[in-house]
Amino acid sequence: MKSVSELTDFYYKNLFPTLEILEKDRKQLRSRIIVFGVVLTIFALFLASVLINNIDFIIVGYIIIGGILYKFLVKDYTKEFKQKIIRPLIHAIDSKLNYSESLHVAQAHFNKSDLFSTPDRLSGNDLVRGKIENINIQFSDIHAQKKHRDSKGRTSYSTIFQGLFIVSEFNKNFHGQTVILPDTAQSTFGNLIGNWLQSKNMSRDELVKMDDTEFEKEFVVYSTDQVEARYILSHSLMKKLLDFKKRSKHPLHISFIGSNIHMAIEYNKDLFEPTVFSSLLDYKVAKEYVQTLHLSIGIVQELKLNEKLWSKN
Repeated sequence: MKSVSELTDFYYKNLFPTLEILEKDRKQLRSRIIVFGVVLTIFALFLASVLINNIDFIIVGYIIIGGILYKFLVKDYTKEFKQKIIRPLIHAIDSKLNYSESLHVAQAHFNKSDLFSTPDRLSGNDLVRGKIENINIQFSDIHAQKKHRDSKGRTSYSTIFQGLFIVSEFNKNFHGQTVILPDTAQSTFGNLIGNWLQSKNMSRDELVKMDDTEFEKEFVVYSTDQVEARYILSHSLMKKLLDFKKRSKHPLHISFIGSNIHMAIEYNKDLFEPTVFSSLLDYKVAKEYVQTLHLSIGIVQELKLNEKLWSKN
Protein backbone atom coordinates (compact mmCIF):
# COMPACT_ATOMS: atom_id res chain seq x y z
CA MET A 1 0.00 0.00 0.00
CA LYS A 2 1.29 3.45 -0.92
CA SER A 3 2.13 5.94 1.81
CA VAL A 4 0.12 9.13 2.39
CA SER A 5 2.91 11.19 0.81
CA GLU A 6 2.91 8.95 -2.29
CA LEU A 7 -0.85 9.32 -2.57
CA THR A 8 -0.49 13.09 -2.23
CA ASP A 9 1.99 13.10 -5.13
CA PHE A 10 -0.43 10.98 -7.17
CA TYR A 11 -3.24 13.42 -6.38
CA TYR A 12 -1.35 16.46 -7.64
CA LYS A 13 0.30 14.81 -10.66
CA ASN A 14 -2.56 12.68 -11.91
CA LEU A 15 -5.85 14.01 -10.56
CA PHE A 16 -5.39 17.76 -10.22
CA PRO A 17 -5.79 18.55 -13.97
CA THR A 18 -9.12 16.68 -13.97
CA LEU A 19 -10.18 18.46 -10.78
CA GLU A 20 -9.55 21.83 -12.43
CA ILE A 21 -12.05 20.90 -15.17
CA LEU A 22 -14.55 19.59 -12.61
CA GLU A 23 -14.11 22.79 -10.59
CA LYS A 24 -15.55 24.79 -13.51
CA ASP A 25 -18.52 22.40 -13.63
CA ARG A 26 -18.96 22.79 -9.86
CA LYS A 27 -19.18 26.60 -10.09
CA GLN A 28 -21.79 26.40 -12.86
CA LEU A 29 -23.74 23.80 -10.88
CA ARG A 30 -23.62 25.96 -7.75
CA SER A 31 -25.10 28.88 -9.68
CA ARG A 32 -27.94 26.70 -11.05
CA ILE A 33 -28.74 25.35 -7.58
CA ILE A 34 -28.90 28.87 -6.14
CA VAL A 35 -31.21 30.05 -8.94
CA PHE A 36 -33.55 27.06 -8.57
CA GLY A 37 -33.46 27.46 -4.79
CA VAL A 38 -34.47 31.10 -4.97
CA VAL A 39 -37.31 30.35 -7.42
CA LEU A 40 -38.60 27.48 -5.27
CA THR A 41 -38.43 29.61 -2.11
CA ILE A 42 -40.35 32.48 -3.73
CA PHE A 43 -43.01 30.05 -4.97
CA ALA A 44 -43.30 28.45 -1.49
CA LEU A 45 -43.66 31.86 0.17
CA PHE A 46 -46.37 32.80 -2.34
CA LEU A 47 -48.30 29.61 -1.57
CA ALA A 48 -47.89 30.22 2.17
CA SER A 49 -49.38 33.70 1.84
CA VAL A 50 -52.39 32.35 -0.09
CA LEU A 51 -52.93 29.05 1.75
CA ILE A 52 -52.34 30.20 5.32
CA ASN A 53 -54.05 27.13 6.82
CA ASN A 54 -51.71 24.73 5.01
CA ILE A 55 -48.34 26.04 6.20
CA ASP A 56 -47.17 22.64 7.51
CA PHE A 57 -48.04 20.96 4.23
CA ILE A 58 -46.19 23.66 2.24
CA ILE A 59 -43.06 23.36 4.43
CA VAL A 60 -42.97 19.56 4.01
CA GLY A 61 -43.50 19.90 0.27
CA TYR A 62 -40.80 22.57 0.05
CA ILE A 63 -38.27 20.29 1.79
CA ILE A 64 -39.16 17.20 -0.29
CA ILE A 65 -39.16 19.02 -3.63
CA GLY A 66 -35.95 20.83 -2.74
CA GLY A 67 -34.24 17.54 -1.87
CA ILE A 68 -35.40 15.84 -5.08
CA LEU A 69 -34.38 18.85 -7.17
CA TYR A 70 -30.94 19.00 -5.55
CA LYS A 71 -30.27 15.29 -6.18
CA PHE A 72 -31.37 15.66 -9.81
CA LEU A 73 -29.08 18.64 -10.39
CA VAL A 74 -25.96 17.08 -8.83
CA LYS A 75 -26.45 13.55 -10.26
CA ASP A 76 -24.22 13.86 -13.36
CA TYR A 77 -21.60 15.94 -11.56
CA THR A 78 -21.37 13.38 -8.73
CA LYS A 79 -21.08 10.44 -11.12
CA GLU A 80 -18.31 12.12 -13.11
CA PHE A 81 -16.40 12.98 -9.91
CA LYS A 82 -16.57 9.40 -8.65
CA GLN A 83 -15.47 7.90 -11.96
CA LYS A 84 -12.64 10.35 -12.62
CA ILE A 85 -11.39 11.02 -9.08
CA ILE A 86 -12.54 8.44 -6.52
CA ARG A 87 -12.00 5.34 -8.68
CA PRO A 88 -8.37 6.15 -9.67
CA LEU A 89 -7.62 7.33 -6.10
CA ILE A 90 -8.77 3.98 -4.71
CA HIS A 91 -6.72 2.09 -7.28
CA ALA A 92 -3.74 4.24 -6.30
CA ILE A 93 -4.17 3.19 -2.66
CA ASP A 94 -3.91 -0.43 -3.79
CA SER A 95 -4.36 -1.87 -7.29
CA LYS A 96 -6.16 -4.94 -5.87
CA LEU A 97 -9.10 -2.85 -4.63
CA ASN A 98 -12.31 -2.77 -6.71
CA TYR A 99 -14.87 0.05 -6.58
CA SER A 100 -18.67 -0.04 -7.11
CA GLU A 101 -20.38 3.32 -6.62
CA SER A 102 -23.95 1.94 -6.27
CA LEU A 103 -23.29 -0.93 -3.81
CA HIS A 104 -22.54 -0.98 -0.06
CA VAL A 105 -21.43 -3.37 2.68
CA ALA A 106 -24.24 -5.86 3.38
CA GLN A 107 -26.50 -5.21 6.37
CA ALA A 108 -25.64 -8.69 7.69
CA HIS A 109 -22.08 -7.47 8.35
CA PHE A 110 -23.38 -4.34 10.08
CA ASN A 111 -25.69 -6.40 12.31
CA LYS A 112 -22.98 -8.97 13.11
CA SER A 113 -20.56 -6.25 14.24
CA ASP A 114 -22.57 -5.70 17.46
CA LEU A 115 -21.42 -2.07 17.45
CA PHE A 116 -24.91 -0.58 17.16
CA SER A 117 -28.51 -1.63 17.62
CA THR A 118 -30.11 -3.40 14.66
CA PRO A 119 -31.33 -0.77 12.14
CA ASP A 120 -34.81 -0.72 10.61
CA ARG A 121 -33.47 0.93 7.48
CA LEU A 122 -29.96 0.84 6.02
CA SER A 123 -28.61 2.45 2.86
CA GLY A 124 -25.21 3.24 1.45
CA ASN A 125 -22.98 3.39 -1.60
CA ASP A 126 -19.38 3.48 -2.83
CA LEU A 127 -18.35 -0.08 -1.99
CA VAL A 128 -14.63 -0.85 -2.11
CA ARG A 129 -13.43 -4.44 -1.75
CA GLY A 130 -10.35 -6.52 -2.38
CA LYS A 131 -7.29 -7.88 -0.61
CA ILE A 132 -4.60 -6.12 1.39
CA GLU A 133 -1.67 -8.45 2.17
CA ASN A 134 -3.98 -11.46 1.61
CA ILE A 135 -6.60 -10.04 4.00
CA ASN A 136 -10.09 -9.67 2.55
CA ILE A 137 -11.34 -6.14 3.17
CA GLN A 138 -14.42 -4.18 2.14
CA PHE A 139 -15.78 -0.80 3.12
CA SER A 140 -18.44 1.67 2.07
CA ASP A 141 -20.48 4.64 3.22
CA ILE A 142 -23.37 3.45 5.41
CA HIS A 143 -26.41 5.25 6.80
CA ALA A 144 -28.27 3.14 9.39
CA GLN A 145 -31.56 4.37 10.87
CA LYS A 146 -34.06 3.39 13.56
CA LYS A 147 -37.83 3.67 13.00
CA HIS A 148 -40.09 5.49 15.46
CA ARG A 149 -43.85 6.01 15.72
CA ASP A 150 -45.46 8.79 17.74
CA SER A 151 -48.81 8.68 19.57
CA LYS A 152 -50.61 9.69 16.36
CA GLY A 153 -49.05 6.85 14.37
CA ARG A 154 -46.72 9.09 12.40
CA THR A 155 -43.43 7.51 11.34
CA SER A 156 -40.00 9.10 11.67
CA TYR A 157 -36.41 7.86 11.52
CA SER A 158 -33.34 8.67 13.60
CA THR A 159 -29.74 7.99 12.64
CA ILE A 160 -27.92 5.15 14.43
CA PHE A 161 -24.75 5.51 12.39
CA GLN A 162 -23.56 7.43 9.35
CA GLY A 163 -20.04 7.15 8.05
CA LEU A 164 -17.46 4.70 6.78
CA PHE A 165 -18.01 1.02 7.69
CA ILE A 166 -15.10 -1.40 7.20
CA VAL A 167 -15.04 -5.21 7.40
CA SER A 168 -11.81 -7.25 7.33
CA GLU A 169 -11.80 -11.05 7.24
CA PHE A 170 -8.98 -13.17 8.65
CA ASN A 171 -8.39 -16.89 8.10
CA LYS A 172 -8.66 -17.74 11.80
CA ASN A 173 -11.31 -17.03 14.40
CA PHE A 174 -11.36 -14.97 17.54
CA HIS A 175 -12.51 -17.18 20.43
CA GLY A 176 -14.38 -14.39 22.18
CA GLN A 177 -16.14 -11.19 21.16
CA THR A 178 -14.38 -7.90 21.86
CA VAL A 179 -15.91 -4.48 21.28
CA ILE A 180 -14.10 -1.12 21.50
CA LEU A 181 -16.25 2.01 21.73
CA PRO A 182 -15.67 5.75 22.21
CA ASP A 183 -15.47 6.45 25.95
CA THR A 184 -18.19 9.08 26.31
CA ALA A 185 -18.93 8.22 29.96
CA GLN A 186 -15.41 8.82 31.28
CA SER A 187 -14.84 11.95 29.20
CA THR A 188 -18.20 13.38 30.37
CA PHE A 189 -18.34 12.34 34.04
CA GLY A 190 -14.69 11.71 34.96
CA ASN A 191 -12.85 8.55 35.99
CA LEU A 192 -14.83 7.51 39.05
CA ILE A 193 -18.40 7.95 37.80
CA GLY A 194 -17.40 7.08 34.23
CA ASN A 195 -15.89 3.73 35.26
CA TRP A 196 -18.99 2.92 37.31
CA LEU A 197 -21.31 3.71 34.38
CA GLN A 198 -19.18 1.59 32.04
CA SER A 199 -19.35 -1.40 34.38
CA LYS A 200 -23.16 -1.05 34.63
CA ASN A 201 -23.74 -1.17 30.86
CA MET A 202 -26.08 -4.18 30.84
CA SER A 203 -26.23 -4.33 27.04
CA ARG A 204 -22.51 -5.11 26.84
CA ASP A 205 -20.20 -7.93 27.94
CA GLU A 206 -17.66 -7.70 30.74
CA LEU A 207 -15.69 -4.46 31.02
CA VAL A 208 -11.97 -4.82 30.26
CA LYS A 209 -9.61 -2.39 32.00
CA MET A 210 -6.46 -1.61 30.03
CA ASP A 211 -3.13 -0.47 31.50
CA ASP A 212 -2.78 2.47 29.10
CA THR A 213 -4.30 5.51 30.83
CA GLU A 214 -4.41 7.59 27.65
CA PHE A 215 -6.21 4.78 25.79
CA GLU A 216 -8.65 4.42 28.72
CA LYS A 217 -9.60 8.10 28.41
CA GLU A 218 -10.57 7.71 24.76
CA PHE A 219 -11.98 4.17 24.53
CA VAL A 220 -13.95 1.63 26.54
CA VAL A 221 -13.47 -2.11 25.95
CA TYR A 222 -16.01 -4.91 26.50
CA SER A 223 -15.29 -8.60 25.88
CA THR A 224 -16.42 -12.16 26.54
CA ASP A 225 -12.73 -13.12 26.89
CA GLN A 226 -10.58 -10.85 29.04
CA VAL A 227 -7.31 -12.63 28.17
CA GLU A 228 -7.87 -12.55 24.40
CA ALA A 229 -8.96 -8.90 24.53
CA ARG A 230 -5.61 -7.97 26.08
CA TYR A 231 -3.75 -10.08 23.49
CA ILE A 232 -5.56 -8.29 20.68
CA LEU A 233 -5.02 -4.83 22.17
CA SER A 234 -1.23 -4.82 22.21
CA HIS A 235 0.53 -1.60 23.15
CA SER A 236 1.38 -0.96 19.49
CA LEU A 237 -2.27 -1.41 18.43
CA MET A 238 -3.55 0.84 21.22
CA LYS A 239 -1.05 3.47 20.10
CA LYS A 240 -2.28 3.14 16.51
CA LEU A 241 -5.91 3.54 17.58
CA LEU A 242 -5.05 6.62 19.63
CA ASP A 243 -3.13 8.03 16.67
CA PHE A 244 -6.15 7.39 14.46
CA LYS A 245 -8.46 9.16 16.93
CA LYS A 246 -6.17 12.21 17.15
CA ARG A 247 -5.73 12.53 13.39
CA SER A 248 -9.26 11.85 12.22
CA LYS A 249 -11.11 13.58 15.10
CA HIS A 250 -14.06 11.29 14.37
CA PRO A 251 -15.60 8.69 16.73
CA LEU A 252 -14.21 5.19 16.10
CA HIS A 253 -15.96 1.89 16.91
CA ILE A 254 -14.27 -1.54 16.48
CA SER A 255 -15.30 -5.15 17.10
CA PHE A 256 -13.51 -8.49 16.81
CA ILE A 257 -16.10 -11.22 16.22
CA GLY A 258 -15.68 -14.62 14.59
CA SER A 259 -13.13 -14.20 11.81
CA ASN A 260 -14.00 -10.56 11.18
CA ILE A 261 -12.82 -7.15 12.33
CA HIS A 262 -15.44 -4.40 11.98
CA MET A 263 -14.59 -0.69 12.08
CA ALA A 264 -17.12 2.14 11.99
CA ILE A 265 -15.93 5.74 11.64
CA GLU A 266 -18.61 8.37 12.16
CA TYR A 267 -18.69 11.24 9.66
CA ASN A 268 -22.39 12.20 9.59
CA LYS A 269 -22.01 12.68 5.85
CA ASP A 270 -21.32 10.71 2.66
CA LEU A 271 -17.53 10.66 2.55
CA PHE A 272 -17.30 10.01 -1.19
CA GLU A 273 -19.61 12.81 -2.35
CA PRO A 274 -17.98 15.81 -4.07
CA THR A 275 -18.39 19.27 -2.59
CA VAL A 276 -20.75 21.70 -4.34
CA PHE A 277 -20.42 24.88 -2.30
CA SER A 278 -16.66 24.76 -1.62
CA SER A 279 -13.69 24.33 -3.94
CA LEU A 280 -12.65 20.90 -5.22
CA LEU A 281 -9.08 22.17 -5.46
CA ASP A 282 -8.67 22.22 -1.67
CA TYR A 283 -6.63 19.11 -0.90
CA LYS A 284 -8.03 18.75 2.63
CA VAL A 285 -11.12 17.09 1.11
CA ALA A 286 -9.09 14.31 -0.53
CA LYS A 287 -6.57 14.26 2.33
CA GLU A 288 -9.26 13.42 4.87
CA TYR A 289 -10.36 10.42 2.83
CA VAL A 290 -6.83 9.22 2.09
CA GLN A 291 -5.73 9.48 5.73
CA THR A 292 -8.84 7.70 6.99
CA LEU A 293 -8.37 4.76 4.63
CA HIS A 294 -4.63 4.64 5.23
CA LEU A 295 -5.00 4.53 9.01
CA SER A 296 -7.88 2.01 8.84
CA ILE A 297 -5.93 -0.37 6.64
CA GLY A 298 -2.91 0.21 8.90
CA ILE A 299 -4.89 -1.16 11.86
CA VAL A 300 -5.67 -4.31 9.86
CA GLN A 301 -2.01 -4.66 8.91
CA GLU A 302 -1.02 -4.26 12.57
CA LEU A 303 -3.31 -7.15 13.47
CA LYS A 304 -1.90 -9.20 10.61
CA LEU A 305 1.57 -8.78 12.12
CA ASN A 306 0.28 -9.73 15.58
CA GLU A 307 -2.10 -12.52 14.57
CA LYS A 308 0.12 -15.16 16.20
CA LEU A 309 -1.05 -13.68 19.52
CA TRP A 310 -4.77 -14.20 18.99
CA SER A 311 -5.20 -16.83 16.23
CA LYS A 312 -5.11 -19.76 18.63
CA ASN A 313 -6.65 -23.08 17.56
